[in-house]
Amino acid sequence: MLRIHFTSEDLARTRIATEPDVLWEMLLSMHMAQSVATGPAAADFLRWRAAVRPRLTAEIPHRAVLLGKLAPPIGYSADFLTPTAGSADIDSAVDAVLATPRHRLGRDIGRLAVARGPVDSRLARLAEGDTEALGALGQTLRAYHRLALAPYWQHVTRQIAADRAERMAALAEGGTERLLLGLHPAARWEPPVLSLAYPLSQDLFLDGRGVTLVPSFFCWGAPITLREPGAVPVLVHPIARRTGWMDGHLLGRTVPAGLVTLVGRTRAQVLYEVIHGCGTGELAQRVGISNASASQHATVLRHAGLIVTRRSGNTVHHSPTALGRALLDGDAPRAAR
Repeated sequence: MLRIHFTSEDLARTRIATEPDVLWEMLLSMHMAQSVATGPAAADFLRWRAAVRPRLTAEIPHRAVLLGKLAPPIGYSADFLTPTAGSADIDSAVDAVLATPRHRLGRDIGRLAVARGPVDSRLARLAEGDTEALGALGQTLRAYHRLALAPYWQHVTRQIAADRAERMAALAEGGTERLLLGLHPAARWEPPVLSLAYPLSQDLFLDGRGVTLVPSFFCWGAPITLREPGAVPVLVHPIARRTGWMDGHLLGRTVPAGLVTLVGRTRAQVLYEVIHGCGTGELAQRVGISNASASQHATVLRHAGLIVTRRSGNTVHHSPTALGRALLDGDAPRAAR
């Protein structure tokens, strides 16, 4: 049981995060990729897992193992993977992880060793703040985001936005008490303590700093907390999900190997992600690259006749041409002999 102790100042400083936290979604989706969800809403996540695991195995097999060691599905996961300063932007989020002080790296990986036994050489180098090990971790996080989260990020942001709107309405109608009770069906509010189901018996004293509520798409079951000394505590909680989000999800398919060989992996992924049409910013988020890089890749594909870009005012919209779709399907017409 987790018992969160509020003061009047904490109640006044309780807020709801304004956007998804990409690092929390990454961490909790790592847990989901390694375990099996159960319950009424599990079908979509089982299909997500079935689509994602082969991608990870094919493209980053050894790196995926490293993430599994840092974020096992049961028990302690390295706290430095989820800095309390949240961000929906993958580049800023990864930079925050890589800026973790060396003493925190050593502390968190030391906790993993206590919980799961001696760490391997890669984790040992990471614990020491080795520059090469940190660089590899950054590449791994970006690759995981591109393969496991970016294709579904539109669903994540849309459902979190809907959940946030419902909770803001609950706050307006019933105050902080209704907001807190709505975090989980088993939540109990006995002023000034909020009690939640939790794997451990733990007390969290907010000490006047308030708490940031972080609605999460991949949070499954009970809310999760993390508190760093001097920071505003966070409480990550599951949202009220709408089922069916994996239905007809064409992005769950595999990019044809021949297309990767022809145009390169990143450019193939760019073509793959515009199958339903999108703008440059959304394309960058899906692939896990910068807006400038997304624009550059789109320009090359456009000049090759694989996508078309339409402009309306200050916005652009990319979509595949017939040839681009044929390449994605692996059946582009052959030149006449």
